[in-house]
Amino acid sequence: MGSSPTKAQAFQPRRGLQGGHRQTIANFFLTRRIALPAADARLIEVEPGVRVRCHCHWQPDRQNALTVIIVHGLEGSSDSPYMLGIARKGLAVGMNVVRMNQRNCGGTDGESPTLYHSGRSPDVAAVAQHFLEYDRITRFALAGFSMGGNLVLKLAGEWGREGPPQFRAVAAVCPSMDLAASADALHLSSNRLYEYYFMWKLRQRLHAKARLFPGAFDTSRLRGVRTLRDFDDKITAYYSGFGGASDYYARAAAANVVDRIAVPAFILQAANDPFIRIVPETRRKLLANPNITFTETGDGGHCSFLAQPGLAQPNGDDGRWAENQVVEFLRKF
Repeated sequence: MGSSPTKAQAFQPRRGLQGGHRQTIANFFLTRRIALPAADARLIEVEPGVRVRCHCHWQPDRQNALTVIIVHGLEGSSDSPYMLGIARKGLAVGMNVVRMNQRNCGGTDGESPTLYHSGRSPDVAAVAQHFLEYDRITRFALAGFSMGGNLVLKLAGEWGREGPPQFRAVAAVCPSMDLAASADALHLSSNRLYEYYFMWKLRQRLHAKARLFPGAFDTSRLRGVRTLRDFDDKITAYYSGFGGASDYYARAAAANVVDRIAVPAFILQAANDPFIRIVPETRRKLLANPNITFTETGDGGHCSFLAQPGLAQPNGDDGRWAENQVVEFLRKF
């Protein structure tokens, strides 16, 4: 049986930003200037007729450097600040970095007649296979934030001991491993601001899809949709082959397979994340798997972990503590 969660090395929230909501909201509004070298942009077919866009940053010896494939969260993209932050810090320590858009994201609505969702781990596998075949990379790792964290952990668990031999490690920040519990937590009165934001973005996306693919999507199904669970029930599940939101949440959750993860894994969670929930059964699976380092901080909010600049770990002294922790973990492989 595994040990108790690792208490992260003294994460200290930035002055004036203590608390889950302050951390989360401040992270959304604080602007960042992140300069990156020009990316190798690729459209990669993940299934017939469906392409995703990846932005690749290569080291001079791309084959032998560790390649980190990063996956964003719900309604994020390859340009989400944490994606850019990991890219800058990973490049600085000698990694190749691939910023992967999920299908429809990053301006690719027209590249897929389908919707993205938390169960599409085969998309991540197809992207990894592309770089194995076309770039002959010899080592790769996966990293994900929130929904992206669920996807990379789900894939790692599905692969188990049968994954590509080049797959070395996986890292996830505030992963939505227990989809149903987290969706319901999002509807708490204290979290409605976040739910309103996600619903606004998801509604916009469905309308865009309906314009791009006439007859494929019925926007009248949005009537009466007020919560994320409603949306997943009437839209995500309906158009993705699930029997409703409960079936979708049950089948797409990484919690089903985290006990099978067979490579070193780093999972970072904040105890005061406003809406990500880890149920006791999943927590037991995490602690029982010796390959998983489960680190839980008292503060940090949702994918925020804003520390005081100058007190962060190496590889980018900007106070973005979670990004530093992920890069420090992955650089060992």
